[in-house]
Amino acid sequence: MSSETGTVRLHRVLRAPAERVYKAFTDKSALERWLPPFGFTGTIHAIDVRVGGGYRMSFTNFGTGSSHSFTVEYVELVPNERIRHTDRFDDANLPGEMLVSIDLNAVSCGTDINIVQEGIPSVIPVEMCYLGWQESLEQLARLVEPDIPDNG
Repeated sequence: MSSETGTVRLHRVLRAPAERVYKAFTDKSALERWLPPFGFTGTIHAIDVRVGGGYRMSFTNFGTGSSHSFTVEYVELVPNERIRHTDRFDDANLPGEMLVSIDLNAVSCGTDINIVQEGIPSVIPVEMCYLGWQESLEQLARLVEPDIPDNG
């Protein structure tokens, strides 16, 4: 069995301020809304936004009801600029630790976001991770890009 791991790199420009994008990565309700890929619901069981803290989350397949969970630990938090965290699947068949780095840079039209996910278990095809991230980022854009004023 191969012990090699995969890496996924994603780049997007979001029409939203970096503060709003950063909040979407650190807010329980926001993560539950945008992070699960299409066809999944997300539940965060606990969240503690600080270095050394993190969250535990489940993705549930809406069609079948089956779910898988993972634990995130924050290793670096620079408000509105950078987030680094480790991810571990709770399933023993998906061993090892992944490292996710999210870099946010304010640009003229919003926020330039770079995501690198390293250490993806060899049993998970990298292209499936890439596809999942693409779906998540589409949902992220729909959450952070609308500029809706408060009424009153």
